Amino acid sequence: MSKLKLLSIAAIGLLVLNLFLVGFLFFRHNPHPTGGRPPFAQEGPRHQIIEQLHLDEAQVQQYEALIDEHKRAIQDLNDQVRETKSELYLTLAEGNASSKDSLIKELGSLQQEIETVHYNHFVSLRKLCKPDQLRYFETLTTNLADYFDQARTAPRRPE
Repeated sequence: MSKLKLLSIAAIGLLVLNLFLVGFLFFRHNPHPTGGRPPFAQEGPRHQIIEQLHLDEAQVQQYEALIDEHKRAIQDLNDQVRETKSELYLTLAEGNASSKDSLIKELGSLQQEIETVHYNHFVSLRKLCKPDQLRYFETLTTNLADYFDQARTAPRRPE
């Protein structure tokens, strides 16, 4: 076999391999929705908590009501934080630093409210647990900070 024929076969083989690779990358199914998180991450820690605490159907229904209430309270507080931060940074443009300290204190107070809402959410969740589930809840409490870290570091969906 001549060198030219061997070189031609190698070039054709590499071309076919490249076309296959490009086709694979172009036509493969994306496991994640575009611009979002994987489906499990969109659920947040809800599913993990339900499994870890071994909640029954009635408890799951009550827990979902707690989640809805918690989300509304946190959303309201986050809106207040956003508005207060906007006011704070407007003081830079206006050169009016006199209200800066009160706005920063208000932000601190709002953060305290957020943490209180989170804490009370888990107090309510604990009340849902049956006596035999309390040991699972105690295990869950050792990992609570991790749940919030996951939620905070997960990419947000575009609004």
